Amino acid sequence: MNTGSTLYLVLDLTGTFAFALNGALTALRVVRLDIVGVVALGMLTAIGGGMIRDVLLGDLPPATFSDWRYLAVAAGGSLVAFLFGRGLDRLARSILLLDAAGLSLFAVSGALKSLHFGLGPAQAVILGAVTGVGGGTLRDVLIREVPAVLTNGLYAIPALVGAFLVVGADRLGLPDLVSAVVAAGVCFGIRMAGVHFGIDAPGPPGTRRAAGE
Repeated sequence: MNTGSTLYLVLDLTGTFAFALNGALTALRVVRLDIVGVVALGMLTAIGGGMIRDVLLGDLPPATFSDWRYLAVAAGGSLVAFLFGRGLDRLARSILLLDAAGLSLFAVSGALKSLHFGLGPAQAVILGAVTGVGGGTLRDVLIREVPAVLTNGLYAIPALVGAFLVVGADRLGLPDLVSAVVAAGVCFGIRMAGVHFGIDAPGPPGTRRAAGE
């Protein structure tokens, strides 16, 4: 395995763990599922974005089914949340932090893998963002909520920015590791700034969002 493959494997597995925790904690806090539901929601949240990416790239079977580590990490993260999630303080804050972490890591890994598969810059940015938002979208649909990507202007936008930075760094010939760390940090920062300050992308002219939306 070359250095590039190793890098996006590490990013993928770290993002998988973060999203598994996020999905499982969401199951505990929002819909209060049993162990089967918690693990299922955690795993689907964790592997959804990567599966969409691999199918679109034609990298079949998806890494989730060809590498046991993905399912092991997703299941492990879900079980950790199930066993210890109830004791976590500020559970809602933990969910947001893990969601931002998973979004950032998957946006970067998706863009990197797209570039390594020979996609053009625009396609790599788009697929990176799709990888980032895919797991969270599946999570929201399963708990019968409107996906955050459709209602929160600073959900898809950070993913696009992170993927764009990775692609731009690649065009400049910068090392993948440096670009991945910087891009993931920027994506995470934008997402959390939006959450903290209640920042959203502009809506249609003449419309206002109700408080809390």
